[in-house]
Amino acid sequence: MKTALLGIKNSAGIVAGDSLALEQSFLAAYDSYSDAIFRYCYYRVFDREKAKDYVQEAYCRTWKYLSEGNKVENMRAFLYRTAGNIIIDESRKRKNTSLDQIMEKGFVPKVDYRAKTEEYFVNKDILEIIRSLDEKYRDVILMKYVDDLSTKEIALALSESQNNVYVRMSRGLEKVREIVALRDQPY
Repeated sequence: MKTALLGIKNSAGIVAGDSLALEQSFLAAYDSYSDAIFRYCYYRVFDREKAKDYVQEAYCRTWKYLSEGNKVENMRAFLYRTAGNIIIDESRKRKNTSLDQIMEKGFVPKVDYRAKTEEYFVNKDILEIIRSLDEKYRDVILMKYVDDLSTKEIALALSESQNNVYVRMSRGLEKVREIVALRDQPY
């Protein structure tokens, strides 16, 4: 992917002196944040290949933006915002199909018996609970606890105030607690 990005640089017409520093800072950002951006994309779409594509697209768009002479103050937040926008764009393009329609065509869901450890089921339960939350709560929780972003970085990535991020995080975690408490109650 790095070589593909450098090809964009050559066609963008950057001044040679500026391009070296820009290229080095961009590659450092790639090395530092690509895994976290991948996790963010993966937990939004739950498809490994699509997540890889979205990460690549986010870095390509960021490189193009930078090569056009634009400045980015917080690269990490910018990359998260770019990746999030790509995911939103793709979800708008995609036509959703209901499970009933898929099952009518012959698909029968199968139970996955591979993982049998308690940790797997606990993590799966937590991810299902988080996945069931509204997107505005789900995103801040994933960014905070999976990607280890600061509240300030989340606020920049979502174009929200830090206070709004705190409120969303608190409300989202409270909803998770409520769901867990309901599941733990005897029938």
